[in-house]
Amino acid sequence: MSETIVGLRRKIRSAQDLHSVVRAMKAMASSNIVRYEQAVRALADYARSASLGLGLALRESGKGGGNAALGASGRPSRVGVIVFGSDQGLVGQFNEVVAEHAGRFISGMGREPAVWGMGELACERLREAGIVPAGVFPAPNTVEAISPLIGGILNEIEERLGFEEAEVHLFYNCHAAGTHCSPRHLQLLPLDAFWRRRFGELAWPTKVLPELAGDPDRTLRALAREHVFVSLFRACAESLAGENASRLAAMQRAEKNIDELVFSLSADFHRLRQDGIDAELFDVIAGFEALREPA
Repeated sequence: MSETIVGLRRKIRSAQDLHSVVRAMKAMASSNIVRYEQAVRALADYARSASLGLGLALRESGKGGGNAALGASGRPSRVGVIVFGSDQGLVGQFNEVVAEHAGRFISGMGREPAVWGMGELACERLREAGIVPAGVFPAPNTVEAISPLIGGILNEIEERLGFEEAEVHLFYNCHAAGTHCSPRHLQLLPLDAFWRRRFGELAWPTKVLPELAGDPDRTLRALAREHVFVSLFRACAESLAGENASRLAAMQRAEKNIDELVFSLSADFHRLRQDGIDAELFDVIAGFEALREPA
């Protein structure tokens, strides 16, 4: 019985140590959610400024006979899909959901796209669905690591598809509320007529319109690339916030299971300990009664 009690005490101690690890991971996930969402909010003002400049450049470029800087019109011949996932586990169904969402879209395209994945776990889910990624990008673990990643993605798009001739779709999980995530689909490219019209109609916030210096088409090209960069950065940051929200939800479930396990083990420990105390008392009473009996 003493070995069983010792074993239970060891299991309780291990469960309590695991509980401390889970609590630390919960705190880290909560902190990461705040950091990535702050990055998205901080990007909003810059994205707004870039959009206004892009609208102005579109109007100026249109005066010269069309937006040649954005490539030819028509359906692009090259298609790319980028799926944002994770490299680390303990995120529940995070990678499965985004891979399934992307897989349904790819199966209905009627064309064979080049597919890239961010995070090895997301790429594993794509392979299980019969989709072979053309490349794998490592998932960043800090806000500062997002920009180099986006630069690598843009270089890959330029080399494999061509920036001005490509159709590119993004799939990622967005942090919705609390610990919930929802899959998102964003068409990044092409910068087609509908896109040009939408940005070209953006109203300037003041009555005084600025003037573009230099070649309008060159400025337009630079601002269009900046728009693409901002869109990729936002998608990546929202995906990372969603990943940590999923991890937080997983840790909350783990914490609940550990609490229930510790309660159950503690109940067994106290029961066995009380049984041992009761047995010892019975032995003492039996010995005392034996001593009281006349010889």
